[in-house]
Amino acid sequence: MPLIAPHELAVADVLFPPLLLVVALAYLGAQLTAQGLVKGGLHRFVALPVLFELGLTAIYAVVLGTWVIPA
Repeated sequence: MPLIAPHELAVADVLFPPLLLVVALAYLGAQLTAQGLVKGGLHRFVALPVLFELGLTAIYAVVLGTWVIPA
């Protein structure tokens, strides 16, 4: 049976695009990954932390948007 993805998310009769949820979850995942790197002491190998976080957010957004929450 194929999975049917919603075309929009409804919260209190307000419709949100699924990309909004994908980006929010991607940002949360990037934050958790960055905190894990700081706790593990691996943050010293990152030259530009802001670009690293932006890149992680983009990677997570692509993965989530492609396989977890397809738009």
